[in-house]
Amino acid sequence: MNVMAKAEKKISSAFIYFFGSFGGILFGYDIGVMTGALPFLQADWHLENAASLVGWITSAVMFGAIFGGALAGQLSDKFGRRKMILMSAIVFMVFSVLSGVSPDMGEASAYYLIIVRMLLGLAVGAASALVPAYMSEMAPAKARGRLSGLNQTMIVSGMLLSYVVDFLLKDLPGEWAWRLMLGLAAVPALILFLGVLRLPESPRFLLRKGDEAQARKVLSYIRKNPADIDQELASIKETAKEERQANQKTSWSTLFSGKYRYLVIAGVGVAAFQQFQGANAIFYYIPLIVQKATGQAASSNLMWPIVQGVILVIGSLVYMWIADKFNRRTLLMVGGAVMGLSFILPAVINWMMPNMNPMTIVVFLCIYVAFYSFTWAPLTWVLVGEIFPLAIRGRASGLASSFNWIGSWLVGLIFPIMTASMPQEAVFAIFGIICILGVIFVKTCVPETRGHTLEEIEEQGTNRGRVKASNPEN
Repeated sequence: MNVMAKAEKKISSAFIYFFGSFGGILFGYDIGVMTGALPFLQADWHLENAASLVGWITSAVMFGAIFGGALAGQLSDKFGRRKMILMSAIVFMVFSVLSGVSPDMGEASAYYLIIVRMLLGLAVGAASALVPAYMSEMAPAKARGRLSGLNQTMIVSGMLLSYVVDFLLKDLPGEWAWRLMLGLAAVPALILFLGVLRLPESPRFLLRKGDEAQARKVLSYIRKNPADIDQELASIKETAKEERQANQKTSWSTLFSGKYRYLVIAGVGVAAFQQFQGANAIFYYIPLIVQKATGQAASSNLMWPIVQGVILVIGSLVYMWIADKFNRRTLLMVGGAVMGLSFILPAVINWMMPNMNPMTIVVFLCIYVAFYSFTWAPLTWVLVGEIFPLAIRGRASGLASSFNWIGSWLVGLIFPIMTASMPQEAVFAIFGIICILGVIFVKTCVPETRGHTLEEIEEQGTNRGRVKASNPEN
């Protein structure tokens, strides 16, 4: 025990925060890797005219993630955040390899890959739920905002990594290129597994299980002042007590009672709009988008995903710089307005000038990605983390996450079907209208959370509920 304690003492807070957030790399890698793999997979399996199969192969991970996040949240309360992150890394490794060795059996191959990627999605959804939970429970209160930005930076860095890997492998024979692209996702999963082996368990989970001595030891690794440790232990105990009492008094119907309805609609709505605005259509299909616009083979357009990835990483760093300087609502509305115009203007220009340069749409997509990267991408989860009162936080956060994954899955599924049946500019114009609807939603339905305590935010919901109850026609 003493030897283990000494070994654990050597763990630095930087190591804990780095590998605590490293699961975002897995999440981002698998979001991005199909972007480059898909053109080669389509050619290898002759799926160029099978839009629905292409949509299912691409979106299967998100379908699995809908269930993976919910399942991991429940299991982590029983077994711990650390053990579930380790389990997610193992699942990710296994099914990444199985994706890369998909048998070539004609159309049956597509169904095999869809099933394997759904199971892989369980690990992706688990990582998306477990990493923020672990980080929020390990980070000091004053650093939680920056560390939420670190998680976003890890996700987009994983996407950029996958785009670079796709580009480096593009000159291999087609049947090998996509297999290696998918299979190499096992490498960051292995790194995560080895890193998390040395991580301590969350002090909050340890206290919930009655192990106060170990919780104090873990806090001593990441807090310098002993007085802060005592204060935090007392705070965790009090919060855990309040949550137990809240869970005993609430049900799913509580979310839509007059007192909480306003805040639940606001948080879940923002989470859903983030995906239905169409960002993932770009991230999954940008080579095919460029191919349709220019006529060049999608497999020769793998530099464009790297451009998008660089923009995303820079945007995540910009967000960390401006996060506490502007209101959440202001950033969401400005970002959503520019994103909407970036989708709508190419359709308008093409209507007015049918001979428009086909790369115009790609330029506008880069503008969209730039504004998305420092507004809706990170702020959705900051706002979801702030807006739900304690009594409903667990259920409401899970509902918001589910709607977000459902949106991600549907966009990935239907985009190739839509572009097969209508002009590409028209498809993006539809997403642009959804962006503008998102701006209207934020303006009319979402309260400002920056600079407000959780109690003040809850009071806004309570007051809005009273107003609605006294003026039902509104």
